[in-house]
Amino acid sequence: MKIIKQLFWIFLFSLLGEGVSILISNFVAIPGSVIGMILLFMALHFDWIKLSQVDEVGTWLTDNMAILFVPAGVGLMTNFDLLANVWLQLLIIMVVTVSIMMWFVGTIVQKVMSKNGQKLNKTRIERTDSNA
Repeated sequence: MKIIKQLFWIFLFSLLGEGVSILISNFVAIPGSVIGMILLFMALHFDWIKLSQVDEVGTWLTDNMAILFVPAGVGLMTNFDLLANVWLQLLIIMVVTVSIMMWFVGTIVQKVMSKNGQKLNKTRIERTDSNA
């Protein structure tokens, strides 16, 4: 019964995500599964539901994630004749976008770390001044 309740929560947020995706489809195309994960994250973060309510099923799903990629892999193999004509363009796009994303994330992380480091140093200086 516990696993059925955990599946219920995961499927509920997936359904909510699909509903929101349909509602906003005229404005922006975001997959319902992504919206559902964001909604589940927010519910967990704000303690609307407890981690123990989805822990076992969520762990099982992430442990067996490779199974979920089989249909996509089969789809690529069945449409290989279409991809064979544009493989070089796809490869270039992948390399360029991954490089840009790595640069972007690295820059953001460095800025956040430097701001946190400045705050940490400032806090240490204030503490040593007040103790003297």
